Amino acid sequence: MNLLHTIKERRSTLSFKSEKIELSTLKEIFTYGSYAPTHYMTEAWRIKLYQGDGKEQLIRAIIESYQRSGMLPSGNSEKAMRSRASIADFLFTIPHHALIYYEIPNDPIRNEEEYSSVAAFIQNSQLAAWEYGVGMLWTITPYMHDEQFIERIGLDHEKHKIAAVLQIGYPDKTTRDKGRTPVDQWIEVIE
Repeated sequence: MNLLHTIKERRSTLSFKSEKIELSTLKEIFTYGSYAPTHYMTEAWRIKLYQGDGKEQLIRAIIESYQRSGMLPSGNSEKAMRSRASIADFLFTIPHHALIYYEIPNDPIRNEEEYSSVAAFIQNSQLAAWEYGVGMLWTITPYMHDEQFIERIGLDHEKHKIAAVLQIGYPDKTTRDKGRTPVDQWIEVIE
């Protein structure tokens, strides 16, 4: 495929096949991602890649965060336990979870630069993944802002910002092409 075709054809993946992706392939994908623009060549992006048995730590932390926020019920009622088990089972079916984070600079302008660079890294990674036949879902969820969640996964909530969690695997189901609004409707040309 060529780049322009890949940009138009890439879709978010909603469900994944159970087959794992070779770590070497994931590293190649993220290497392509690393060619994103990066201010002062800081390459601020960092990845915690959860797969296999390693997913248990992440999923347990997610469930606990959802309980703290009220998104999932606490307690030991049958309904509460079923709800938590259902979410956990769904998350376990996803072959790989990549938590993308960076160290927060003290300067707010530098922080915006780093966040923008990390977002470009994520998009590059998604495009590279599509070339390999790998699907990703870029998620931004409430637990990313939960200080206890951040600490539970080994980061410091005062020093680190989670930019996204990528769900990764070979696509079983992707979103359909919803088209885009024509550029003439949102571009303002000033001469």
